Amino acid sequence: MRSRFAAWMFVLCLCILLGFAPNASAQRQSTQPPPPVRGDPSQPPVTNAEDAQERIVAEMAKKAAKERAAALKSDTDKLLKLSVELKQSVDKSDENVLSLDVIKKAEEIEKLARSVKEKMKGPN
Repeated sequence: MRSRFAAWMFVLCLCILLGFAPNASAQRQSTQPPPPVRGDPSQPPVTNAEDAQERIVAEMAKKAAKERAAALKSDTDKLLKLSVELKQSVDKSDENVLSLDVIKKAEEIEKLARSVKEKMKGPN
């Protein structure tokens, strides 16, 4: 009698395990939705790490280009101002005398012009 009871318990446990096994494996195989993206809503959702990395690199490049353009604008404005000041200083001096201020302004213009030229070339 005891062996019959053990056999029935074994069969019952086996049936229970086999009955729940397909549900458990189906739960493990289901894919989870990707986490919500907290970035620009106009951008499509990120599907994997490589896409996220590419988007970050593109955004950084765009930001760097904007910063470079702003720096170029600022430097060219300063270059124009220095050029006007240099022209005024040269007009005030006579043909035999150039002041030290004129030479310093010319050097500063040269240095700033080289900087603008390098910024226009972009990052290497």
